[in-house]
Amino acid sequence: MITIVLAEDHHVVRQALRSMLDSERYFKVVGEASTGLESIELVERLKPNVLVLDLMLPYLNGIEVVRQLSRSQPQTRTVILSMHSDESYVSEALKNGALGYVLKTADSSSLVDAIRTVALGKRYLSPPLSELLIDSYLKTSRDSSLDKYETLTAREREVLHLVAEGNTNEEIASQLHISRRTVEAHRARVMQKLDLRNQAELVRFALQR
Repeated sequence: MITIVLAEDHHVVRQALRSMLDSERYFKVVGEASTGLESIELVERLKPNVLVLDLMLPYLNGIEVVRQLSRSQPQTRTVILSMHSDESYVSEALKNGALGYVLKTADSSSLVDAIRTVALGKRYLSPPLSELLIDSYLKTSRDSSLDKYETLTAREREVLHLVAEGNTNEEIASQLHISRRTVEAHRARVMQKLDLRNQAELVRFALQR
């Protein structure tokens, strides 16, 4: 039996995915999440075999979710579900720990095949994504100079993402279950590490990422 957590912020889409996956023999959806932070909490608690993860989630996007979980829950393999076919999105997902990448334009059999494949620890890219092209892109990104974003801690990245979504310090503190003063300290360190001077530059950097 392959246990699955679904992370998708659109309720109707999530329910359709659950219905489709539950109809497959040897698949069992054990949890659903609608935000990035919920995804991390669910996977850490339920420890599923596979996480099916939308790339664009509120309160932490899919790239950062898979980055954190690949370190804290390596036994859970991730399939990214995305509308973006650009090589930069795919390579960023794979570089941060995803094993599968399925386009939302693909048919349902692609997602089923992806889940079965990554559960075995193998990589899966849905057509028309090219293994050779992605491998080349990954090599180029590894050979490039250090990105300042890579110097941020997991908590600092969470604060950065929540700032970019327009959350106040109080709202961020509530979402992350920390104090407002701690949020302010994280924001200050993020701006120092990224060499940013003000709030506008911080938001602009986050949105570009």
